[in-house]
Amino acid sequence: MTDQTPDTETTAGDRAAPPRDPDDLLRRAGVRGDPDRDQHFLVDDRVLDRVPTYLPADADTTHFLEIGGGTGALTDRLLRVGEQVTVVERDAALAAFLREEFAGEIAADRLHVIEGDALAVDLPEFTACVSNLPYGISSEIAFRLLPRKRPQVLMFQREFGERMAAEPGSDDYGRLSVSAQHYADVEVVEVVPPTAFEPAPAVESAIVRLRPAEPTYEVDDESFFFDFVKALFTQRRKTIRNGIRNTAHISGLSDPEAVVAAVEAEDEELLRRRAGSLSPEQFAELTALADEHGR
Repeated sequence: MTDQTPDTETTAGDRAAPPRDPDDLLRRAGVRGDPDRDQHFLVDDRVLDRVPTYLPADADTTHFLEIGGGTGALTDRLLRVGEQVTVVERDAALAAFLREEFAGEIAADRLHVIEGDALAVDLPEFTACVSNLPYGISSEIAFRLLPRKRPQVLMFQREFGERMAAEPGSDDYGRLSVSAQHYADVEVVEVVPPTAFEPAPAVESAIVRLRPAEPTYEVDDESFFFDFVKALFTQRRKTIRNGIRNTAHISGLSDPEAVVAAVEAEDEELLRRRAGSLSPEQFAELTALADEHGR
């Protein structure tokens, strides 16, 4: 598979040695990115070096999780700041290359390679996650990771990242914003151009920092909360009054009129609002009334 044995200095785990060159890694692996398979390798050294620095200052670096290790350019950077790294890589050839390229780190029990789909494999316990995610399954992976409540620095398509971080009242604010911010403080820390990748994607990317945070409100049934938020955003141009009435088949309400009446008794003005203007706290208040009066 490879045409050159890896540098013995770096495979020995010498953190003082220069970082592995991403272009050299691609060449040694003998692979090219495939847009049809959502493969875009991050090859800009400057961006790669910055990614781990976006972790919160108090993040525990004992055990990193990386989803989509590729040829190991980011893996190499994580090994320089963390004690252990677990990489999940679904491509069998790339997983084999990682085991060969990082044989020294694996022998030293500093790196573990899991070959498989990140949506299906058992994820280990980890103290922080830093990853350049496959964009096609960004949402599914993000919401598998967020409930773990660990610091994360994740690369997304720019539009997706900005929607995660959006504030109420903005055009980007929606179901994704409420759901992500239920688990974490979300911040876009860097926009990354297509030229940072090989091959270049058709869109800009964003590095997003997620700091785990407990919500300032209580939700008794998270599944119902997310379903109710989803339902109201399917009718985002309608008032909350009409949204509740029109989406019972999505939210699971058996008596939407009872919910409208309960909200009207508490805060009639809220029924005239639209989903895009409500804070997560207000969605939680609505959900509590819906749960009590409409299920």
